[in-house]
Amino acid sequence: MAMRYGIHARALLTMRRLCTDAIMATTESASTGDSLKSSSSSSSLYRRLSALGADSESSVAKVLNRWLREGKSVKKYEIERYVKQLRKYKRFNHALQLMEWMERRGTNLSYSDYAIRVDLLSKTKGIEAAEEYFTSLSEFAKNQLTYGALLNCYCTEKMQEKAMELFEKMRERNLVSTTLGYNNLMSLYMRLDQPEKVPPLVEEMKAANILPDRFTYSVLMNSYASRNDIEAVERIMEEVKAKGGVCYDWTTYSNLAAIYVAAGHSDKAELALGECEKMINMRDRTAFHFLISLYAGISKSTEVKRVWESLKSAFPKTTNLSYLVMLQALNRLDDMVGMEKCFEEWESGCSSYDIRLTNVLLGSYLRQGMIKKAEKLLESAMNRGCQPNFRTLEMFIDFYLSNNMELAMKSMKTAVCKVKENEWQPNQEKVRAFLKYFEEQKDIDGAEEFCKMLKKVHCLDSEAYNSLLRTYIAAEKMEPLMRQRIEEDEIETSPETEELLEKVCP
Repeated sequence: MAMRYGIHARALLTMRRLCTDAIMATTESASTGDSLKSSSSSSSLYRRLSALGADSESSVAKVLNRWLREGKSVKKYEIERYVKQLRKYKRFNHALQLMEWMERRGTNLSYSDYAIRVDLLSKTKGIEAAEEYFTSLSEFAKNQLTYGALLNCYCTEKMQEKAMELFEKMRERNLVSTTLGYNNLMSLYMRLDQPEKVPPLVEEMKAANILPDRFTYSVLMNSYASRNDIEAVERIMEEVKAKGGVCYDWTTYSNLAAIYVAAGHSDKAELALGECEKMINMRDRTAFHFLISLYAGISKSTEVKRVWESLKSAFPKTTNLSYLVMLQALNRLDDMVGMEKCFEEWESGCSSYDIRLTNVLLGSYLRQGMIKKAEKLLESAMNRGCQPNFRTLEMFIDFYLSNNMELAMKSMKTAVCKVKENEWQPNQEKVRAFLKYFEEQKDIDGAEEFCKMLKKVHCLDSEAYNSLLRTYIAAEKMEPLMRQRIEEDEIETSPETEELLEKVCP
């Protein structure tokens, strides 16, 4: 059941992500089409911008100003293309800095530029910053693009009331003439676990003579699937096929297959995947990735390997992402031999080492208790200069929690030492396992050290303090400063906490 839910959830997340991006797609097409080719000097500037890396504090303005001091020029359409690329790789802060640099230099921004900036402000500085910027725009600039961008922000942040209010304003101003606004609201309802609200919205769209598009139908199908109404899903699919044209492509069939996989209809899923294969573009890696994952979801090992070979034949270079998808599929199939062979193939030819791939094989080793292999694999990755991420450390924490608390604490310490502000938190199940162990062992020092870690990652709460108090009581120890500590940490006490405090610091 967990596997079925995971596949269905991935399908929903993919469709939602498409909706988040869709509102911005029309704003970029005029100036940043894929057919536009960079000059060598333009490429050189983008390389400099890319070299800023993931450090959002790096100054884009300094790079651009230095470029101009060297006597070189940069055109508006080039900046817009860089913004598109940076957004593609989720470098939102740098993309925003580019737009701000343009504005400071007096560049005339288009309505699509305004819409993109609303989106970037929401992603980097929060929804209030996006609202303030939108409010500052002239009435002429408050059009379908900018209203649509703000609506997308509200829907992404699950702000239902504000989204509905804004949508009503858009209707009053006759700014709802395409599917984008409706698609955003449908995605919002799915995020809020209100799938029953999607079909009426589609009927409302049709009544307004707005024809559903591929995304509309995909969300509609998922809304019925989330309520286990497979007959309705199939009825919608027949409607889609009858309309033809732009209403469906390979993604429609992959979405249908994902729904069948989640519902346990393997035979129907396989038929849908067969139709999907007939429609895919052989230059689209994403299509191959979906096929590999979905065939793994119905345990079709032969088909997984066939599509994998087709992918490698279709592209001169196999990317890290493609190897990751294949490793995850083999992991789902419990094919350890295949995983090791695939990993070795990737590792022998990769140009950049990716810890995510290592984590897939590590996780499989640890689940099967193969700790020596796991440790050797991690050591090999680190020797290549690749550091473990929080997922790596979490897997070792999970493994050691059941058999070696000292090593579990060591892995926890490593994670806490690496963490930056609000970057990572251990889940509550792990936290409770640690605290329960210290209580049972009457280990005050261990409990205190662990609570310090929780404080570092903003997880120290009343439940942790209650456990710490019970550990003191079990060890028959007192702590006169415990009340003061709880107050300083701004922990809200419960009757249980007060009762425990009376025993530890009366």
